[in-house]
Amino acid sequence: MNSPRLMRRAISPSSSTPRSVYGFLVPALLRGSPQTRSASTAAASSTLDAAQAPKPSRSLSQHHRDFLDGALRVNHAGELAATLIYEAQTPLVTRTHPHLRPLMKNMYDQEAGHLRKFEALLAKHRVRPTVLYPVWRVAATFLGWSTAVMGREAAMACTEAVETEIGGHYNSQLRTVLEMINEMDASGEGVSQELRELAECLRKTRDEELEHLDHAVDNDAKKAEGHELLTNVIRGGCQVAIWISKKI
Repeated sequence: MNSPRLMRRAISPSSSTPRSVYGFLVPALLRGSPQTRSASTAAASSTLDAAQAPKPSRSLSQHHRDFLDGALRVNHAGELAATLIYEAQTPLVTRTHPHLRPLMKNMYDQEAGHLRKFEALLAKHRVRPTVLYPVWRVAATFLGWSTAVMGREAAMACTEAVETEIGGHYNSQLRTVLEMINEMDASGEGVSQELRELAECLRKTRDEELEHLDHAVDNDAKKAEGHELLTNVIRGGCQVAIWISKKI
C-alpha cells in the first residue's frame, strides 16, 4: 500500500509537470469547484444571519399592562410627595442645622430627578396620573412641614418611614419586571428595550431611596420623640396612598 508521503508526492508538481495540469488536478481534489465554494459561503452566511436575527417581541399581556399602569401611577405620585416633603422640611431644618443643607439639597435633587423620569414615562406609555394628585400635594406638604416643626430628629424619622415603604415598594416592582423579562426570555421571545430600561430605572431609583433611608438613620431618626408611633403612622399613610393610587 502506498504511504501517505508517497501519495502526497504523487500529486506534487515536478519540474516536468506543466503547472496547468497541476492547477487542473489540485482544485478538483482539494479545494472544490467555484460553484461549491460559493454555495458553502452562502450557506454559512445564511446560518450566521439566522443566528443574529432578533427574536420577535411579544406585546405585553393585559395583566402586565395593568401592572405597568398601576406601577407608573404610584411611582409618579410617590416621587411628587417626596419632593414636596423635602421642599417643606428644608427651610426649617437647615435654619437650625445649617450643616444639613448639602444633604437635604442632594436628597431633594434626586427625588426631583425621579419625578421627572416618571412624568416622562407616564406620557410615553399614556398612563394617566392618579386623580388624587391634588390631595397628595397637600398631604405631603403638611407632612414635611409638621415633622420639621417637631425637630430635626422627627424630620429624619419621616424620611426613614417613607423610604422604608418606598424602598420595599420599588423592590417588589423590580422583582415583578425581572420575572416578566425572564418569562419572555425562556419562551424564546424578544424582550423590548423599553422593559429592560424600566428594570434599570427601578433598580437605580430603589437604591437612591434606600440611601436616603441610611442618611436619615445616620442623622438620629431613631432619636425622635415617639419614634415608633410616628414612623408607624407615616408608614400606614404611605401604604394607603400606594393602594389608592394604584386603583385611581
